[in-house]
Amino acid sequence: MNRGDEKTGNSQLSDAPSLLLVDDDETFCYVLSQALSKRGFDVTITSNVNDAVKLAEQNSPEFAVVDLNMPGASGLVLVERLKVLDAHTRIVVLTGYASIATAVEAIKLGATHYLSKPADADDVVEAFYREEGNSNTPVTTKPMSVNRVEWEHIQKVLADCNGNISAAARQLSMHRRTLQRKLQKRPLKQ
Repeated sequence: MNRGDEKTGNSQLSDAPSLLLVDDDETFCYVLSQALSKRGFDVTITSNVNDAVKLAEQNSPEFAVVDLNMPGASGLVLVERLKVLDAHTRIVVLTGYASIATAVEAIKLGATHYLSKPADADDVVEAFYREEGNSNTPVTTKPMSVNRVEWEHIQKVLADCNGNISAAARQLSMHRRTLQRKLQKRPLKQ
């Protein structure tokens, strides 16, 4: 999409809440932006963290939907920056690479909620307004697979290294290219 300041929102509704949508998946971004616009948000789209920071510095959004895994800086960097710019921004982090470590980090950095893709506009809007956890969420008793445990551990070490792949590879006693290959694979389902 690489159109850092594309507006898809409600130009006739000047009082519509501003929403910054940051995702490098053009199709998903377009569909979600249209659905959020229909729900009353004034949506601005960008596909990377650097452009999103520039847009937020010009006009801090009331809401943000941030993809975790994009080329360049991680969505976690953007979550932290958005909260510095405006502590009241409601942020939902979306990811196709759900991990306990990244979910915890996103919430610690100020995200309102963390959703796994695919998530629809209704899920996102509901997540914006969730103030508390849900005690009725089922607790799984099935242990994680070895591959899933490995993925979780890699994500934890990577988060501890602030996203630095070389440093994480050293801590994991792994070659950097091996770690990069593992990060490109989606984790196996539980």
